[in-house]
Amino acid sequence: MVFKTKLTELTGIKHPIVQGGMQYVGTAEMASAVSNAGALGILTALTQPTPDALRAEIRRCRTMTNNPFGVNLTFLPAIVPPPYEEYAKAIIEEGVKVVETAGNNPGKYIKMFKAAGIIVLHKCTAIRHAMSAHRLGVDIISIDGYECAGHPGEDDITALILLAKSAKTLKIPYIASGGFGDGRGLAAALALGAEGINMGTRFMCTVEAPIHHNIKEAIVKADERSTALVFRPFRNTTRIFKNSVAIEVNKREENPDVVFEDVRELVSGARGRQVYTTGDPEFGVWTAGQVVGLIDDIPTCQDLVTKIVNDAESVIKERLNKMIIPESKL
Repeated sequence: MVFKTKLTELTGIKHPIVQGGMQYVGTAEMASAVSNAGALGILTALTQPTPDALRAEIRRCRTMTNNPFGVNLTFLPAIVPPPYEEYAKAIIEEGVKVVETAGNNPGKYIKMFKAAGIIVLHKCTAIRHAMSAHRLGVDIISIDGYECAGHPGEDDITALILLAKSAKTLKIPYIASGGFGDGRGLAAALALGAEGINMGTRFMCTVEAPIHHNIKEAIVKADERSTALVFRPFRNTTRIFKNSVAIEVNKREENPDVVFEDVRELVSGARGRQVYTTGDPEFGVWTAGQVVGLIDDIPTCQDLVTKIVNDAESVIKERLNKMIIPESKL
């Protein structure tokens, strides 16, 4: 059995599951494994150092899967921003069919992608942002709850509320992100009006994820309390794995006069990237969502996707449906 949703219809995938864009993780190995499992694999554009490197990665991914895959392009504030327009042109010229966008002021690029006939999925942490994205012409909203890895926004609203509010408010399809990693989560997301789920941390903890096995083991050993929120004083809240570096960052942030320079050397992106290559979970900061509390194995992407879909079907058929009986039989 498969679930037919607006997400599967729009993107041409078999199962309503998206692998979210993850810096340093969304490579051809990751995306192709997810796509080969029938879900939507996502390459992370800015993991590639140049637009030409992204072109090469898109082509390499095509040699590894015949199924649909997409590219994530995230727009973040920077003193010297990446050449976003060149990355966008590379995505368009390479014939990518699905793009996941996130971050600030994506309007210009969403228009570029829509003009090229690309399906655009935009990540939002607030209903007001989702409505703005709708006006910009996106096809699908990814609603990110407070539980998510990376940037959960500044409102601290959980997925349960955001998804239910989305069902009442949005006029376009949306998927659920933040805290999803199993079949119960997929069934719950569908019940809350979503057309599928987006998973990042859960896909990090798979055989094919291009990160050191020690980091996958750290995720397995973690529980739902094993994340920390940093950068709150700078209104750039970020959820990361709770290691000694995260604890030190939080300690420094207790100073009411804290400025980013006080933590800069601790949160270096170079250090974070080395976590994934050296396997030392204490070397730097690395993103992880509260879903680590639900992860207790390191399956292949195929086994993971299959289990999630089968378990969701069981929840719906064998649990929820059995709860509905004619009133006359009470």
